[in-house]
Amino acid sequence: MTETNTVKPIYPGAYPPPTPDDDSDLGFPTAPLNLTLGFDLETHQIPLDQLLPSKKVPDGVMTTRKFKQIVASIREIGLIEPLSVIRPLEGADGFLLLDGNLRVLALKELEQDTAPCLIAKDFETYTYNHRINRLSSVQEHYMLRRAIDKGVSRERLARAFNVNLSTINRRINLLHGICPKAVELLQDHQFTPDVTRLLRKMKSARQIEAVELMIAANSITAAHADALLKATPPEQRSDVTPPKPEEPKGDPLEQIVRLEKEMNQVQVKYKDAEENYGSELLNLVVAKGYLTKLVSNAAVNSYIGRHAPEILEHFELVVNTFSMEEALQQQVAEEAGSEISAETRARNTSASIAAYLAEHGEDEDDGAESDAEIGDPDAGQTGDIVDIEPTVGGRDTQSENVAPDQGSQPAQAAE
Repeated sequence: MTETNTVKPIYPGAYPPPTPDDDSDLGFPTAPLNLTLGFDLETHQIPLDQLLPSKKVPDGVMTTRKFKQIVASIREIGLIEPLSVIRPLEGADGFLLLDGNLRVLALKELEQDTAPCLIAKDFETYTYNHRINRLSSVQEHYMLRRAIDKGVSRERLARAFNVNLSTINRRINLLHGICPKAVELLQDHQFTPDVTRLLRKMKSARQIEAVELMIAANSITAAHADALLKATPPEQRSDVTPPKPEEPKGDPLEQIVRLEKEMNQVQVKYKDAEENYGSELLNLVVAKGYLTKLVSNAAVNSYIGRHAPEILEHFELVVNTFSMEEALQQQVAEEAGSEISAETRARNTSASIAAYLAEHGEDEDDGAESDAEIGDPDAGQTGDIVDIEPTVGGRDTQSENVAPDQGSQPAQAAE
């Protein structure tokens, strides 16, 4: 057994130790305190084959993530904490491990022969395994930041912890974007970087509220933080930008000038319509009355129906119209319904003429009466026929158009 890393003796209960030249009034003790040390003050290098395990190591422990991290840490920076051992019997060979069974296996895997050990004076294993202060996530973050500030590279930290470089970066930026009050609440708790990643999407007041809710529920997990984030109103989230009001395209002053010009044009048109409304309405009433008398004449109706049925349809539409809305509705209804063919319109016109002739067929000369009716100035139809019927070679064709109706009178009367 060799002694390589011997610890210097210390004066129990005083630091720094007093010197003979110091004044005795300083209050330093002049004799060792009545305390029992748990370990020897020297660290011993003990061969690994002399270390006896105090408990059975579970099967498969050498494949776990924790064991691989221990191996990577010892390989990169060496063993930090010495092993705790005790002599099983006074004068017996070998040492019984009180704490450090996984570290012994890691040293054996790295092909080490010896390990630094502290020899305990009391056979007690409870303190080593149960009275442990685990590092919180915030403390681990500060430790990594301090190591980087002192010149340790992130790649070396990743090798020492046996993790990816992205994991080290996430641990280093753990508290970025978290308000100081929320960090204070998380000071003594362990959580994953995903928790703070979700907390960054909240504003400061909501971060504090979310952390308090997770601590009260004893569940500082990413799932709980995600649920709180989804329940956060949009105005309390930092990752949701409020919609910006739509800005008008172009220069607002130019749009105002254009709008004023359009309003002036509308006012001019309105004044013109207001001035001409009375005369135009009177003209429309007179025109409607004229067309009503014109269409009520059976002969004129028959002539227009044979030569210009489209014009007759428009005349009838004007006669039967009381307002512009009714005219549009009637036109839509006619377009939606089935169109009457030209042959059906001719048949209807012939039936109307036959009914008219049968009503006035008491006299012997119906054709003369028809001519008298057409040429009657009181009925107001003579000018109508002249305006509508064309002239061929300077000769009036009225008699030629009326003659077929007179010639068909006997057949219609017979019917």
